[in-house]
Amino acid sequence: MVMDSRISKVQELVYEIRVGDVMKNDVITVSPQAPMSELRRILAEKRISGTPVVDNGEMVGIISLDDFIRWLSEHSPDCPIGDKMTKDVKTLYIDEPLIQAVNKFERLGFGRFAVIDRESRQLRGIITKGDIVEGLLKKLQVHYDEEEALRQRIRHFFEDILADKIILFFQYDVVGHDFKRAGESASKLKSTLNRLGVDSQVVRRVAIATYEAEMNLIIYTEGGKIRVRVEPHQIFVRVEDSGPGIPDIEQAMQPGYSTAPEWVRELGFGAGMGLDNIRRCATKMELTSEVGRGTLLRIYIEIDDGCNGEIKRAG
Repeated sequence: MVMDSRISKVQELVYEIRVGDVMKNDVITVSPQAPMSELRRILAEKRISGTPVVDNGEMVGIISLDDFIRWLSEHSPDCPIGDKMTKDVKTLYIDEPLIQAVNKFERLGFGRFAVIDRESRQLRGIITKGDIVEGLLKKLQVHYDEEEALRQRIRHFFEDILADKIILFFQYDVVGHDFKRAGESASKLKSTLNRLGVDSQVVRRVAIATYEAEMNLIIYTEGGKIRVRVEPHQIFVRVEDSGPGIPDIEQAMQPGYSTAPEWVRELGFGAGMGLDNIRRCATKMELTSEVGRGTLLRIYIEIDDGCNGEIKRAG
C-alpha cells in the first residue's frame, strides 16, 4: 500500500545531507578549570545556550544554560565548570546522514550535540535544531536550482531508443559494516533516476526506500546486492543477502523496532525506521527471510500511481 502523503523535498534531504553540511564549525569552547561565574558572560556575549568543555584538545563534557541556572538556584559557591558539566556526552559524527541527527534529537530531547570526527574523535563542530532548519532551507534553494538546470539538460531519452519494450537494469554491491559508505548506493541510484528525468516525487520514494534497505544490509549482514529494474511505468528494487535472516518478520515490520546492537547505535545508525519506512514509500513490498539462509526484499514503486509521475519526455 503506497503511503498516503507525498514525500517532501525536506524528507528527502535529511537522508542525503550529512551532519557536517549544516553544523557550525566555529565552536565556542570552555575549559573545565574555568569558573562557573565566568559562564554567564560567555553565554551572553556569544549568544549561545551551551558549549562543549575541552581540555587539552579533548572534549570532556558539555555545559548548558540549564546547568548554569541550576547552579545559581542552588546558591552554591563558585566552582570549576568541570564540576557542573555533563560528562556523559552524546555526540554525532560529521559524516553521518542528517536523518540520524533528527532521530537523536527526538529520542534524547537534547538542545545540541557536539560533532566529532569518526576517525580522530576530535571535536569538529556543534549542531542544534536551528542549525538543521537553517541548513535545510539553504539546501532547498540549491537543490531547486540544480533540479531546474537538470530539467533543461534532459533529452528524449526513452523516445530516442527504438524498441518495443525498454527496461534498464542497475546493480549496486553493498559491503556489510562499511559505515563510511553508508547511503552511497541509494545516492548513486537517485542521481541516475534524476538524469533519466523520473518525476522527483518518485525519485524521493525510491531513494528513501533504497537507503533504508542499504542500511539494513550494512548493519545486520555481511553485505548483499541491490538490483534495480526501471521500466517506463514502474521501478522494481530487489535487495538480497545471504544471512543471518530475520527470525520474526511481523515484529521487524513494527514502527520503531530495531535489533541493532549498541555499538551500531553509537555509530549513528540503527534508528529502527527501516522496514516500516520502506513499506510507506512503496506501492508494494514483499519480504521473505529464512534464518541462516538470508533475506529477499522486493520493492515496487509505480511511476504513475497518483504522484503525477512519469519518465519525462522533453518536447
